Amino acid sequence: MIPLSIPKIEGNESKYVQDCLTTGWISSAGSYVNQFEEMIAKYAGAKYGVACMNGTAGLHIAQILLGITADDHVIAPNITFIATLNAIKYTGAHPILIDVDAHNWQMDLNLLENYFEEQTELKSVNDEIFSFDKGTGKRVRAIMPVHVLGNIGNMNRLLEISQKYHLEIIEDSTEALGSTFENKHAGTFGKIGVFSFNGNKIISTGGGGVIVTNDEDIAKKARHLTTQAKVSAMDYIHDAIGFNYRLVNVLAAIGVAQMETFPETLKAKKFMDAFYRTHLEGVGDIKFQEIPEGTDPNCWLFTFSTSRMRELLDYLNANGVQSRPFWMPMNQLDMFKDEIYITKNDVSASVYDNSISIPSSAGITKEQLETVVETIKTFYEG
Repeated sequence: MIPLSIPKIEGNESKYVQDCLTTGWISSAGSYVNQFEEMIAKYAGAKYGVACMNGTAGLHIAQILLGITADDHVIAPNITFIATLNAIKYTGAHPILIDVDAHNWQMDLNLLENYFEEQTELKSVNDEIFSFDKGTGKRVRAIMPVHVLGNIGNMNRLLEISQKYHLEIIEDSTEALGSTFENKHAGTFGKIGVFSFNGNKIISTGGGGVIVTNDEDIAKKARHLTTQAKVSAMDYIHDAIGFNYRLVNVLAAIGVAQMETFPETLKAKKFMDAFYRTHLEGVGDIKFQEIPEGTDPNCWLFTFSTSRMRELLDYLNANGVQSRPFWMPMNQLDMFKDEIYITKNDVSASVYDNSISIPSSAGITKEQLETVVETIKTFYEG
């Protein structure tokens, strides 16, 4: 079976993990944690990085740091991995779901702007201006764009909308390490960005995440809250409700090794993407996710649409090519079906019904790519 997306372990991972085991520094304190934070922040062009146990935890902490409460709305795209919505719900806030663009599968900014123009109003609270949803009366506090599959939408326009309607931006960049828009790295457009290093991501620590920001105060608070809000190195004194969200040293050691080889990994991902686009062009009714002008994606997980998705899915998995359907839209899940959903044509449903992800591992070989392509071609020729 050619796997869907597994990590590439070919560097110093074993060496650095053994160093942790030999020295006994395996928990949340240790040099590799600091080193990994610095490597991610530097690569992304951010001043500060704070490592946490996974991307979901990072998104949760980001909202706490920006003062999001149970009286607030947070905007998110309807097509995303469920962690985005779960993190919003952890704060008690209420998501507002925005349908996606039919071409690039990112949040539809026309719908977003129409929503604010028609369904919100600006009010002053303690000398600060916020947008409020007219229907619920709740403050619309933040927007959480998700760089779906490592692609990035028009961030200039999103920034303009956020400024006009007084929104904080928390970037769910969990899939987008290595992706840029107009030469600016994902995760650095808003106050806070969050990366994920789960087992299937472009680099992996097994489980882990990093919060990035250019705000020193936010970085300090993030580090404080993710370590149980402990204020004394000696005594067990805490000054807030904290969280046991800190990344452990042994996993950070894997991350350091993964970052050392990341340029080669990113190059391999781009080769994979180009190979599929070249050799699957015109096959059946396959349509690719479009890349907006100015965007340079990391090509994390190759996904395309076809009206025969379910047939192709079964065929590929039965013939040694591991494949998966796309994420179910959030409004179709029971726990989110009653949330506000802004749409005209429910593009999300169509994207879900027709999209399939195929093998995209960082270490996928040319021979494996050829096998995947030939298997897909054989399906359509049959």
